[in-house]
Amino acid sequence: MSDRPARLLLSGYYGFANFGDEAILDVMVEQWRRRRPMDELVVLSESPEQTARTYGVQAVPRMAWRAVSDAVRAADVTVSGGGGLLQSATSLRSLLYYASVIREAKRAGRKAAIFAQGIGPLNYFGREVVKRSCARVDLACVRDELSQGTLKALLPGVEVRLSADPVFLADAAESPQARAALVREGLRDDLRDVVAVVVRRGPALDQVTERLVSVCDRLASRHGAHVVFVPLQPPHDAEAAITVIRRCKSAPALLTGGYDLATMTALLSRCSAVISMRLHALILAARLAVPFLAVPYDPKIEALTAGLAYPMPPLTRESLAEELTDQWWSRRPALREHLRARVPGMQVRAMAAFDWLQALVEREGAPLSER
Repeated sequence: MSDRPARLLLSGYYGFANFGDEAILDVMVEQWRRRRPMDELVVLSESPEQTARTYGVQAVPRMAWRAVSDAVRAADVTVSGGGGLLQSATSLRSLLYYASVIREAKRAGRKAAIFAQGIGPLNYFGREVVKRSCARVDLACVRDELSQGTLKALLPGVEVRLSADPVFLADAAESPQARAALVREGLRDDLRDVVAVVVRRGPALDQVTERLVSVCDRLASRHGAHVVFVPLQPPHDAEAAITVIRRCKSAPALLTGGYDLATMTALLSRCSAVISMRLHALILAARLAVPFLAVPYDPKIEALTAGLAYPMPPLTRESLAEELTDQWWSRRPALREHLRARVPGMQVRAMAAFDWLQALVEREGAPLSER
């Protein structure tokens, strides 16, 4: 094993206060510090000062391309991911950005890794971008089988390995600070049957709003649950939550949200169940063996439930809301045991991605920057 320090450049959707991506970065930094504490970690971030302060890393403004290019050339390995970076659904500009970082690394003779990503959806032009920019990556691992099939078809000369999302490795321990933050939100320790609901704006929410309202009201009236909406990315998620809350006959609470990984872990650990449209709330719920009800808006949600072989159908506009709610609530003990049995396998896959990345960093002895 090489014990010489290496420099890793982490490229992702960092610094935007998006819970899922910040949780990924949190876990990536923590896992890497355990393995190679002497390495330098540099993050491309929208908020570099905050990212550096929060995670104890170096950070570079992600849209200052000269600084990005310099950081790529100074790195031994450029790590693209995790998250869903190589997709054209958000925008073509976003895809071109992440693909350009990979291409710049290979042009500079540096190593590049696609790390624990979800791939797609990709339109025709998007597929061409990935083919041209990523054909020479040194490591490609993806978080689900759907992504593996997509990337294999685009990069036939690259071994595409199956891993899992890094957040499956999140620390399940509660911190006193996180617990205190929840108490300030009114979530007392003696409050029973808390159900956290996470929604996001968009057509998918519009299609299921009435079903979701029925579920929330049924949980409160028939099962005595305390329903709380949790914005993962304020203010957008808060606005989406308010549109649902206003239609409810019951009185769900709206939390402040914008929590870090430790606080969300403490919150979901307190919950009897979770309803979510956002992927990483579902992943964290699974990690904590909290039964969830998925609201799919993107293929990545279906890929997660397929990977977990999760036996509970999702909430869709075709769902019979009250019947689904009662079935889900009664099946919670079985669902909890199912998650406890399935998540260790996902953790093995997630850990394998770090094993592969470590092997790439340590390959051929000294870091490139020392040659």
